[in-house]
Amino acid sequence: METTRLSLRQMNSNDFEAVQAYASDPEVCKFMEWGPNTPEETKNHLAKCTAEERQTPRTVWTFALIRKTDGLLIGSCSLTINGQTNKQASMGYVLRRDVWGQGYATEGAKAVLDFGFQTLALHRIWATCRPDNIGSAKVMQKIGMEYEGRLKDDKFFRGEWYDSLMYASVNT
Repeated sequence: METTRLSLRQMNSNDFEAVQAYASDPEVCKFMEWGPNTPEETKNHLAKCTAEERQTPRTVWTFALIRKTDGLLIGSCSLTINGQTNKQASMGYVLRRDVWGQGYATEGAKAVLDFGFQTLALHRIWATCRPDNIGSAKVMQKIGMEYEGRLKDDKFFRGEWYDSLMYASVNT
């Protein structure tokens, strides 16, 4: 897939160095349910991405976000089908810290949202973020996702329960 400033392609084992650079950054992982990653965790993640490509039926797509100007892998965006019958999927994204606030997350997430609706014929795509992750909430709003509510004590990680804000889009 292509956008104005990004090329999106399947993640693979050759992406190790670029992925490890952001996946091991504590600030990048601050709101994530994973990380900071060890090299072994990143290798396992990339092996899982490769295995997901061969699944039948396929339920997960993890796209590397490649900046066109310099070919740098700056993050990823994923789509996970979690309701084949109901044609629903969840979406997530992550970017390296030095490109935050430049619109890349919005551009990549919009491309993946469109892929889900146009190519996969999904009916509903949703995403969540922690309430204090203002940047992620803005991305979801900018790509047309609607705020559906606050999920109390939705996630348990790093020894604490956290609320999530739920956003979704429906293919009409």
